Amino acid sequence: MAIIETERIMIRRLKTADTSFILELVNSPGWLEFIGDRGIKSVPDAEHYIINGPMASYEKNGFGLYLLALKQSHISIGMCGLIKRDELDHPDIGFALLPAYTGKGYAQEAAFAVLQYAQETLGIKKIAAITLEKNGRSIQLLTKLGLLFEKKIQFADKEEELMLFGTV
Repeated sequence: MAIIETERIMIRRLKTADTSFILELVNSPGWLEFIGDRGIKSVPDAEHYIINGPMASYEKNGFGLYLLALKQSHISIGMCGLIKRDELDHPDIGFALLPAYTGKGYAQEAAFAVLQYAQETLGIKKIAAITLEKNGRSIQLLTKLGLLFEKKIQFADKEEELMLFGTV
């Protein structure tokens, strides 16, 4: 059941039946380059990720990462949603698409809808976002969403520096 619908996309909670899709997404070149290898190499790994990541976040926070599917075909194309990280003061928006669906405006369409849902339905006033400086497409999308660069940060357990963006 969709929690959000846009012109072309259904946005719904992830469920354990989505393991094959998750396995493909988290091992796609863009995910590995810009998000990182999460060690998800099998269907059981993907199921563990869904249960202990997005599904646990839905229960704890009332939000999480959501599956994006094309409305007409119901084909799963990516994820977009909110993550509450201990290292950040505010929930952050994240998105990732399978390579075949990038460059078609789906990420922007989904991210706008998730941002609006977060602010209007969930009542979250400030939304953050993090990305690597080398991820130009992500930076461009965050800017289109109206998020502004705030500062560079580094998580304690990571070597890479991240750019922190936020809503006004």
